[in-house]
This record gives sequence, C-alpha cells and structure tokens, in this order.
Amino acid sequence: MPLDTEEFYRIQKLPPYVFAVVNEMKAKLRAAQHDVVDFGMGNPDGATPRLIVQKMVEAARNPKNHRYSMSRGLPNLRNEICKRYERNYGVKLDPETEAITTIGAKDALAHLLFAVIGPGDAVVSPNPAYPIHQYGVIMAEGHACMLPMPNPAEFLSRLEDLYRTSARKPRMILISFPHNPTTHTVDLDFHKEIIRLAAHHGSMVVHDFAYADIGFDGYIAPSILQVEGAKEHAVEIFSMSKSYNMAGWRVGFCLGNPRMIKALSRIKSYLDYGIFQPLQIAAIIALRDCEEETVKIRNIYQKRRDVLIEGLRRAGWPVEPPKGSMFVWAPIPERFREMGSLEFSKLLLEKALTAVSPGIGFGPLGEGHVRFALIENHDRTRQAMRNVKKFLSA
Repeated sequence: MPLDTEEFYRIQKLPPYVFAVVNEMKAKLRAAQHDVVDFGMGNPDGATPRLIVQKMVEAARNPKNHRYSMSRGLPNLRNEICKRYERNYGVKLDPETEAITTIGAKDALAHLLFAVIGPGDAVVSPNPAYPIHQYGVIMAEGHACMLPMPNPAEFLSRLEDLYRTSARKPRMILISFPHNPTTHTVDLDFHKEIIRLAAHHGSMVVHDFAYADIGFDGYIAPSILQVEGAKEHAVEIFSMSKSYNMAGWRVGFCLGNPRMIKALSRIKSYLDYGIFQPLQIAAIIALRDCEEETVKIRNIYQKRRDVLIEGLRRAGWPVEPPKGSMFVWAPIPERFREMGSLEFSKLLLEKALTAVSPGIGFGPLGEGHVRFALIENHDRTRQAMRNVKKFLSA
C-alpha cells in the first residue's frame, strides 16, 4: 500500500525554507547568463591553509586511517583544543571529561539538544536567530522561547523578566556571540550575568561560539567558559569552519560541563563513528601550528566588511559596521520597508543582480532587515555596490 499523504511528524514542524525562494531565483538568473554577486549563504570562500591540507592528504594515504574512528574524537585532537582554550582564554579543560569532537557545530548543537532536552522543556534564545537554534529545539520536542534582541542588554533584561514572571522556567539558555545574523557582540560581563541567572535558577547554558576568532577593530570575543563557575552550568561549541576556513571539513567541539558532555557522548555513540580520521589528524595540525592563519582570515573579513560598508554608504544605504562575525545586518531602506525582507531580497536580485538573505528567514523578528555574508572579494563587492547604487537611485 502507498504511504498516506499526511506529512511526517517532525517534518511538519519545520516551516518552508524561505531562502529556497531566493536560491531558485538566483539559479534561474545564472542559467540565463546573468552575473549574480552572491552574499547569501555564509559559506567561506577562502582556501583551507596549505599545511592543513597537506597533512590531511598524507593521512588519507595511510590505510590505517580508513577504518572507523572514535565518536568522541581522537585523544590528541581533544588535547589540542583544550590547549588552545588555555592558551587563548586561560581556561583549563579536561580532555577526557570536558571536551568532545563533533561533526561540525550543527551536529554538536542538534545532538546535544536531543541528549538533554525533554518534551516541553523551555529553551530561551534571542530572535532573530540562526535557524537551528530555534528548530533544533522543536525537533527535540522542547519549547523554543524566542526573546527579542534589539541589543544584548535588552535581551538580558527580557531574560530576567522571563525568569521572574513565567510559570515555565527556562531549562536552557542558548546564545551565540558574535551573533548570526544580527552581528551583536558582548563583553565578559554579559556572560557573567548569563551564568549568574543560570546558577540561580538551575538552568543549562549553551554558547555557540562559531565566530570566536572573527572580531574587528581590536575586538576579541570572550569565551563564556572564562566566567568563574561557568563549567558548572555551561558548554561552549567551537567550530573550525570560520576560524580556519574549514567549513566543508565539519570539525567542531563541545566543551565545558562534564554532565552535558557525557550525555552528548552517549547519544553520539549510538548515532555516528566520528569524523573521518585524516580530517581529525589535519585538525590537530591546524590547532597546533596554524594559529597565525586565523589572524589572516580575520583581516580578510575585516577588509571585506569595510569595502561593503563603504559601498552601501555611497549607494545611499548607510549601515553600521559590525564588530564581529562574517556578516553585515542591514535595515531595509525606508522606502522599501513595507514590502518585507523576502520581496525586497527578490527585487534586489532582479534589479541589482545582488543576492542577500531575507531577514524573515531568521525568524519573525528578523523582518525589516537583510543579511550580507562577507564571501565575495573586493572587486565583486564593488561591482555589486555599483549595481545597488543604480537600483536605489532609479
């Protein structure tokens, strides 16, 4: 008998993929030989540093590395990420109980939520948000409680109000700074307040630290694990995707609270055999010998930010430069505000051959903005900004 037409249980909880509308339109324009400049997906375009690639190739030639690896990650790799945290943040971690290697940051977050969140558990996070922060909770049967974040201080204030007034206290606080898509950044005092609230109310904390090394104009993003007592309540997710231009390699880590790490390790032991071992061996070399590459990568993003911001301003679209992340979060120009971010993104693609992500794709509070990813070189960015200026001047 054929399957019935009712949507599958978890799939029906997921909304239509808003970005697919822009992606389909972009593909049609390119098929018609139009030169679209794409600031849509936050997919790093830079090459992975040569030393890392060389080590991966060498390791891949060894048949011993073709077998199943360890779900938790190689001991030497967990040792290296712990050394990096002590070197960069002054944070001491036990590689056996406070660190686990994951198949990228999404794997860490999604599987951690499955491991520690139960039906109806409230997980509070800022909105707009990276989609997995909301829908990972929903897929894990939790209650996604999205608080507006016009700025980090306002989010903290609303979080305190929520703890004071809500009958359903948050089981988890899920945050990410530098933030995607808003680019908001915080100092260590912000994290201290998060840990204080979590300790007082018995909540877990997850800090998605995907843009740990992408800070501009001297800004250095703090680790939440720098807060005294943080490991009693929090884990931090670190990814090599942006810091080392290793997005397609899918190497990430979850670090901190031993109980949460143990739960994640247990659930992953049923779900995967870990990352292909040559990738892990190369990641060891990245963490050990390629720290200067993260500075070069950060500087490239800062220069791209400057070119984009200057181009937008010349086009009559003034936008504040972000202090971190690989994005620019731009309010829609006033005369186009009423059409909404999806229709404006489509119009920008049609008239200026410039692809951006509509803010509505990051949640209802993302409306009124579009997101530029800093993934095009200077010449391509200037080309796009000339097109945008013509469009806005028409």
